[in-house]
Formats: sequence, C-alpha cells, structure tokens
Amino acid sequence: MRITNAFRTRHSKANGFSLLEIAVVLALGLTVSVFAVISLIPVTNQQHVNNAYNTTIAALRLARDNAISQRTSYSVTFSNGSVPNTIVVAPTLSGSWTLPTATYQLPPDVTFQVQSALGSVSAPDGYGNGTSAIDFGYPSPSTTVSGQTVAYFCPDGSSQNSTGAGSCSGMNYWSGGVVYLARGTDMLSFRAVTLWGGTGRVRGWRLYNKTGGGYQWLRN
Repeated sequence: MRITNAFRTRHSKANGFSLLEIAVVLALGLTVSVFAVISLIPVTNQQHVNNAYNTTIAALRLARDNAISQRTSYSVTFSNGSVPNTIVVAPTLSGSWTLPTATYQLPPDVTFQVQSALGSVSAPDGYGNGTSAIDFGYPSPSTTVSGQTVAYFCPDGSSQNSTGAGSCSGMNYWSGGVVYLARGTDMLSFRAVTLWGGTGRVRGWRLYNKTGGGYQWLRN
C-alpha cells in the first residue's frame, strides 16, 4: 500500500507544470503575437492605400457609365476638406435628381494630397505640376481654369468642364485632370488617377523610386 501511494504521488507531480514553465510559455506566446501584429501593420497600411486608389477609379468609371446609360450628365466631386475624404457621384442636369447617387469615403489615414517633392516629378499624363491634390480642368478654354475639384461626364463618355456639362456641347469644353492620394507623409504610398477629357478614359499611376535617385510615375 505504501508503494502504491508513493508511486501515485510521484506520478501526479510528473504530470503537472511549474509556475516558471507556465510563465515561459505565456511569454513566448505573447512575443509571437506581438511580432505577428507588427508584421501585419505594413500590410494593413498598404491595403488602405489600395482601397482608396480603387475607390477613386471606381467612382470615376461609375459616373461615366451612368452618364452613358442614363443619357445625362454626371458629376464626380472630390473633397479633402475634412477626414475622411469623400467622393460624391451624382446627376447634374435638371430633372435627373431621381437618378442614383453614390458617396464614397476614403480610409481615415489616406487623403487626397500632394507634397513638395511631387513638383519635381513629371506629372502623370502631363496634367499640371504636382502642386494641387485635386486638379481637373485641362485643357482650359477661357471658360474654365485648372484646379477644379469636380469632373463632369456626358452621354458620349467625354469629361467636360462645368460650363460644358450643362449642355455637353462638345470638344471645346473637354476637361481632363489628375487627383493624387497618399497615406500620411509616405512618398512611396502615393497614387494618382488621371482622366482624359475627350474619351473619359481613366488611368491609374504609382510613384516609384528611380534608379539613381528621385521619383517617377509609372502606370499601375
């Protein structure tokens, strides 16, 4: 009987964990979790930029598609006056207010913006000089100027300025431009979306480091 009890005591002790062992396991688990979270931060930040970029392209293409299918004029209004930045797609002509509208929000850490370094980079599609975050209105006849924050689409798919959008009256009012977005001050997070007035074509761009220094825009 004594032998059996001693065996049981030793067996019971062998199956347990000491406080030190438990503390080591918990510390290792916590360390792994911290490193996992840290490694996910850049991925999350990149995803926010990609979401904002894709949203901007989608909004412009939606406005163009709606203008063509509904045979009316649609506007795309970009706003960076408050966070989150917004994009509003809406019909513009009288009598068309019952047509669908859409409002998009960028992730709070991504905004329509420019930085001084963009001024030395050749602008995507040659629109502007990289000093205005939202820069539509090219080419600029006497009735409009660049730096507009609203793009307008007509039933023929073209993008026209605010004067032309009232009647969608043709090439004299074609209006192209560019909008820039980025996360914080990270230069390599910059994206750009360009719009060609005559066709309403939308292009996406990404900022890269050039070999030997500096930056350049490349088609995304």
